[in-house]
Amino acid sequence: MTERNGREAWPPELTELLRKVDKLRRSGRYTEALSRMRQLTETYPRQARVLLEMGMTLGVWGGAPAEALPWYERVLEMAPGHASAHLHRALALATLGRHAEAVADFDALETVGFRKALVLHMKRAESLEVLGRYAEAERDWTLALAEDPDNPWLLHQRASARARLGRLEEAVQDITAALAAQEGEPVDAELLRDRGVLRVRLGDTAGARADFEAGLAALREGDPSGLADDLRHRLQEMG
Repeated sequence: MTERNGREAWPPELTELLRKVDKLRRSGRYTEALSRMRQLTETYPRQARVLLEMGMTLGVWGGAPAEALPWYERVLEMAPGHASAHLHRALALATLGRHAEAVADFDALETVGFRKALVLHMKRAESLEVLGRYAEAERDWTLALAEDPDNPWLLHQRASARARLGRLEEAVQDITAALAAQEGEPVDAELLRDRGVLRVRLGDTAGARADFEAGLAALREGDPSGLADDLRHRLQEMG
């Protein structure tokens, strides 16, 4: 079989074989999918896509990121600029708590112009926050919002980063924007609580009280456990 760029040409039959594995994974037949992938890695040990799919089978579908890592490493040894391998290695490293290494992989992805910019910025921001690098995390939340404007969850995450940086007024603005973006949906009591906390820090007791009271009134099934007690406690503390 001929090689191109140091890798073997793609055998036509592999497309259908991998499609069958994916069907097994998606239907919950993980053990059978894993067995088939092991056979494919033995038959096609120089196919980067096969090695990547083996890693994804273990890491994504099997919840075994530590076992998946060596497969991503093999892909990157064969093809150092392989974007999907960098992404999945970064995600596995983050899951394992190896956030500095994950950030390095996300940085490498950014260098090659990874097309899924939202995923890159969102996941790198999460790792940066764990590392306490809040200014960089805030930058990434902002870049993620450029890809998905007015996303309430992203606005909430950026608000949290900005609050840690002492940028309280901007954090309040983000949460206010997140609440506005949920127009037509049930009010998010957690967002109201978090905005109230920020307003307390800013000395806006009237605004904070209004948020805590609105949060209590907006509570619904499925909200975080303890949220109601937290809101009541905060109101009591205000007298």
